[in-house]
Amino acid sequence: MKRLLSSLVLLLAMALPAQAAEDIVVGVTPFPHKDIMLVAKPLLAKEGYNLVLKDFTDYVQPNMALAGKQIFANFFQHQPYLDNMNKEKNLGLVSIAKVHIEPLGIYSKKIKKLDQLKKGDVISVPNDPTNEARALRLLEAKGVISVKPGALATVADITKNPLNLKIHELDAAQLPRTLEDVTAAVINTNFAGEAGLIPARDALAMEGSESPYANIIVVRAADKDSPKAKALVKAVQSPEVKAYIEKVLVPKGIMPAF
Repeated sequence: MKRLLSSLVLLLAMALPAQAAEDIVVGVTPFPHKDIMLVAKPLLAKEGYNLVLKDFTDYVQPNMALAGKQIFANFFQHQPYLDNMNKEKNLGLVSIAKVHIEPLGIYSKKIKKLDQLKKGDVISVPNDPTNEARALRLLEAKGVISVKPGALATVADITKNPLNLKIHELDAAQLPRTLEDVTAAVINTNFAGEAGLIPARDALAMEGSESPYANIIVVRAADKDSPKAKALVKAVQSPEVKAYIEKVLVPKGIMPAF
């Protein structure tokens, strides 16, 4: 009888469908965020989660989609950018993990060194508040301009511009396309990489490793301590992801932040 019952239990267990993995939907920009998350995907699968990636190509919609509960998390931004968007739009989003640092770089197809800049040359920079300030601070650090103190400096805050350079503010994703038309452009590493630029090889100058702009995993405040959030942090800060960054991305100028 016991054998019969055991056999029935085994048959019933085999007949039941396997429990479906729970989705974790993460909004990402293409490089290197999507690439890093693909390394994390099998690690999440082992924890019973199916990672679903939703692609974005700008720096506004991923936060709006997250606040609107269209996705569980996003991975594309740094803390100063998140702080500014939370302040402007009252989104209630929080960081749960630092993953990597993408140094901002200055690129050109017309000059080989910054000291070759001439009067009236044009430089394009990102137009979102935090990355524009970053770009201007990088230009200042390299002796090209001087800027007023303050976290969110803009072109209006330039105090010294000895070459009377024209600074054009444009959407960050569009900056690589401007290289044919401007003397130089200050470009985020992810968009530089998409355009085939390698920071270590092609940048005239870059932010140093001391940059505070680590790229982060962001969720709604209510979800920050959830099992899904904890699994996501464990995966993106895993030895496997760190090894991938060090092997594949460090040669491209991208560094781990954990």
